[in-house]
Amino acid sequence: MNMSTNMHDEFRRYAVHHRRINSLALDQYTRHTIKALTPYIIEERPLNVASMDVFSRLMMDRIIFLGEPIDDYVANIVTAQLLFLESTDRGRDIQMYINSPGGSAYAGLGIYDTMQVIQPDVATICTGIAASMAAVLMCAGVKGKRTALKHSRILIHQPSGGISGQASDVEITAREISRVKRELYEIIAYHSGQSVEKIERDGDRDFWMSAEEAVAYGLIDEVLQTHPRKKPTEISSNSKSNGQETQDKKNKS
Repeated sequence: MNMSTNMHDEFRRYAVHHRRINSLALDQYTRHTIKALTPYIIEERPLNVASMDVFSRLMMDRIIFLGEPIDDYVANIVTAQLLFLESTDRGRDIQMYINSPGGSAYAGLGIYDTMQVIQPDVATICTGIAASMAAVLMCAGVKGKRTALKHSRILIHQPSGGISGQASDVEITAREISRVKRELYEIIAYHSGQSVEKIERDGDRDFWMSAEEAVAYGLIDEVLQTHPRKKPTEISSNSKSNGQETQDKKNKS
C-alpha cells in the first residue's frame, strides 16, 4: 500500500466518521474529480513506482481543487479537506485552486468560515473563472497569497434566490437575501480594501474583471506570468548550431 492510498483512506475515514459526510457523496465527488482531471498518474521514486489517482496526489501536496458549482455536498467535502489538512500539519500552507461558477451562498460561507479559523494559511489560485460565491472564496485567501492565471475572469454580483408562497414568506425570504447580500459585500470589502458602498454599487449588476483588473481591485495580489518558451524555429536552429559545434570540435581533435 503506497502513501497515496494511505492518505486517501485516512481522509475518507475522517470525512465519513468525524465530519458525517455521506460516503456515497464523497466517493461520487472523488470519482468526478478524478474523471475531470487525469484518471491516474505514474510517479517514479528512488525505490519504487507508484500509481495513484489525482485526487489523492493533490491531497499529498496539500492542494484542494474546487472545480465544481458550490453546493452542500461540495462544501462539506472541501471543508473536510481543509480540516483534515490542518490536522496533519498546522504549519504548512494549503493551496486552493478555484475554477467555479459559484453556487449556494450558505454552502460557500461554510467554506469561507473554515478558511478563516484554521491555522494553516490558505493560498488561493484562480485557474479559469471565480464567479459569484467562488469570487468571495478567491479573495478570502491570505493576503499576499492570492493569485490568478493570466486569462482568468472574476465576477462579483448580488445574490439571487427564488421566492414563492404567502406574502409574509416572500417578505421573510427577501429580508434574508438582503442580509446575506450585505454579509457577502462586507466580506469582499474586508479582503479587498474597497468600501462596502463601492462593492454594493459595482455588484448591483454583473461586474466582470480580468486578472489584472482584479489585482487593481484588491481581490487578488498577483497575476501568475507564463514563462517564455522558445519557438520551434529557435529550437531547431539551436539544435543545428549545437550539432555544428560538436562536429567542429571533433574535426579539431
